[in-house]
Amino acid sequence: MSLLINILFIILGLFLLKIILISVFFYREIRAAQKRDPAAKSFIEVLFLYQGLQVLIAHRIAHSFYKAHLFFLARYISQVSRFATGIEIHPGAKIGKRFFIDHGMGVVVGETAVIGDDVLLYQGVTLGGTGIVQGKRHPTVGNNVVIGAGAKVLGNITIGDNSYIGANAVVIHDVPANSTVVGVPGRITKQDGRKIDTSLDHSHVLDPIMQQIEELEKKIEKLEERK
Repeated sequence: MSLLINILFIILGLFLLKIILISVFFYREIRAAQKRDPAAKSFIEVLFLYQGLQVLIAHRIAHSFYKAHLFFLARYISQVSRFATGIEIHPGAKIGKRFFIDHGMGVVVGETAVIGDDVLLYQGVTLGGTGIVQGKRHPTVGNNVVIGAGAKVLGNITIGDNSYIGANAVVIHDVPANSTVVGVPGRITKQDGRKIDTSLDHSHVLDPIMQQIEELEKKIEKLEERK
């Protein structure tokens, strides 16, 4: 009986140690989730219940095995994580600090993708390739980028810092910094050179085509007034 109690204490101790280590090493990511998701009520809730954090923990482990050329083990960990969370991140992908996936179901990140710091992805986002070529074939995403639900960013392209990719946009060309991209294919509009607000309401993303139409309407009105 005492042996069983000792085993239970050891298991409990290891569990607590795991929680402490995750809290320390992923503190910035947990705080980023709290900052960006109003549904996150507490540090503990994010720590235990957010699949975006769980998949990131698994990816950090898998990526370390990948860099050590233990490819099968790395891929095995990523596939187990995919089964548990619904998020697929290839162990070869490079991910920066304070990365957050909101909801996350259906997110796919390819092998040669590179993600900068303070990046936010919503559910259904794909950072994918466009062919079977070897080498760099997935996107490079800069710092402080937001990619909306269902957006597809494809190929060896670069998304500049402080950019916003609207929901369901399809992006196949480079995006300059401080830009918003909407539509299929993605259309680019500048954010007046200003850093975007990561709390940006999806329903109020600027559409460059509509902006041009509005400008033309104003010009027509001025011409009619001169008559």
